[in-house]
Amino acid sequence: MRSKTRIEKKVWPEYFQAILDGKKTFELHLADFECKPGDVLVLKEWNPGSKEYTGRQIEKEVTYAIKTKDCHFWPKEEVEKYGYQVISFKPQAPDRA
Repeated sequence: MRSKTRIEKKVWPEYFQAILDGKKTFELHLADFECKPGDVLVLKEWNPGSKEYTGRQIEKEVTYAIKTKDCHFWPKEEVEKYGYQVISFKPQAPDRA
């Protein structure tokens, strides 16, 4: 069994607060590190104006991760024209039969 990796990342205040409020249930980062389900993201609030951490942090367990460079669903021209969009949704409760 693979041990959980703790991954520390900066998060700007408005995104940090949205995560804290439960509105934002995803993170978008440059894929310059390995991240697997079961790992723990330690999200540290970072003020880009002062270039300092605020001292607030939250831990979230990774449930799913995908690197968009690996996604070849659309032609390169369309990606360059429109870019990518990350969409979050609430998980469906399991059926109780």
